[in-house]
Amino acid sequence: MTTTTRKKKPGFRPETFLAEVGKGRTVVAYQKDAVIFAQGEAANSVFYIQKGKVKLTVVSEQGKEAVIAMLGAADFFGEGCLTVQPFRMATATAMSECSIMRLEKAVVMQILHEEPAFAELLLSYMLTRTMRIEEDLVDQLFNSSEKRLARALLMMANFGKDGQPETVIPKISQETLAEMIGTTRSRVSFFMNKFRKMGFIKYNGTLEVHSSLLNVVLHD
Repeated sequence: MTTTTRKKKPGFRPETFLAEVGKGRTVVAYQKDAVIFAQGEAANSVFYIQKGKVKLTVVSEQGKEAVIAMLGAADFFGEGCLTVQPFRMATATAMSECSIMRLEKAVVMQILHEEPAFAELLLSYMLTRTMRIEEDLVDQLFNSSEKRLARALLMMANFGKDGQPETVIPKISQETLAEMIGTTRSRVSFFMNKFRKMGFIKYNGTLEVHSSLLNVVLHD
């Protein structure tokens, strides 16, 4: 009498799910400055950054633009469609060459119900994003523009995140930095030159952020 051994079905792995194309999952390559979605468009999918950096911007009725987030590899965006948000509240633009997975809303909702590991991953990310928004608000309310700029550069270089920081980040305009921290381009230019002279940053085509820039954030 022979017995057959059934192969155990492999468990769900979020990192594999977010790396491979499948039902309701497509991967798109975006060039620098390409618009991934625009403010006001229908919100019907979630995006996951496999490689590259993305910025989220909003434009007021008066035409004033503000940068509300800078995102990198392993970040989600567009998750507002999972609630009652029918339209995009911001514009998502590639800051560098990107590889981004688009997940249809229906697929994400199904996986959230069926796979606790994915639900935990997305919930953890959204809570972390909420904490980051709160920190940004405190930063705007109580810190100087010099400290806000230093913190923004450190965040873009992933200082404080898990893993090794990306000390070299894509070139970013001073206008964009000014929009991020709520100041003028001339103030950003002044502080960037100051940081460079002090050895905190180095830029020549690309921007290199050194850990010593933390001294600006921590100094009272």
